[in-house]
Amino acid sequence: MLRNNLFAVGVGAVCFFAGTVGNFGPLIVAGLLLGVGAIVSLVGHFTVAPNQACVVTFFGPYVGTVREAGFYWANPFYSKRKLSLRARNFEGAKLKVNDKQGNPIEIAAVVVWHVSNTAEAVFDVEDYEQYVQVQSETALRHLANSYAYDHGEEHEVTLRSGVDEVSSALKQELTERLARAGVVIDETRLTHLAYAPEIAGVMLRRQQAEAIIAARQKIVHGAVSMVEMALRELGEKAIVEFDAVGKASLVSNLLIVLCSESEARPVISTKSGD
Repeated sequence: MLRNNLFAVGVGAVCFFAGTVGNFGPLIVAGLLLGVGAIVSLVGHFTVAPNQACVVTFFGPYVGTVREAGFYWANPFYSKRKLSLRARNFEGAKLKVNDKQGNPIEIAAVVVWHVSNTAEAVFDVEDYEQYVQVQSETALRHLANSYAYDHGEEHEVTLRSGVDEVSSALKQELTERLARAGVVIDETRLTHLAYAPEIAGVMLRRQQAEAIIAARQKIVHGAVSMVEMALRELGEKAIVEFDAVGKASLVSNLLIVLCSESEARPVISTKSGD
């Protein structure tokens, strides 16, 4: 078509000048019509780059979509709109929401997406890019309300402990929400997760207290095991015999030494004779 259109432009120009020189009106008119028609036909040429699509309509009705990269010609009266099929990143702003337990938290996520169905992206929603942004924030708010931050019930998935499960749930919900816009979700990932500033200090102290309790439990469990082992080996090897009072005193001293935060200092008892 490019060759034919250029040839028609050349023939039209030759006819026009020949008619002008020979003062032959029909030849002039034919040259003008041929040249104008060829120039209008040249408007129908367009290119499609890799990972790009061109949606074609004809005075309203949808004609089709060109997806393969190349140089094309179509009816010059077709309307053409190009869309990128490349993967895109949407990094949402930090949202302040309440988790499942009602605690205010800050959360943000990044969404990797691309256009799959160009007709749905153009005709089913007003602005598919803005649609992705609004639905991503809505889905993230719903996700935060569905999970506890980090103190759920036993074996319950939380936002902090179940990163992969939470990301999969967010991807699934976004896939359902954005299906009507012809958009496919490639990946979702939380980029920010923290308590809101007004309760961050209180929650930090609670986490520190829980860590201290957990450490104490391990220390006590280990101390009891060591005392039990000491009593058993002393009894088996008959190194010394203890009565009930002696065992209680030994257990008390060992637990004090093993569970104390500071270094134990031995005290030697001496008795002076007459």
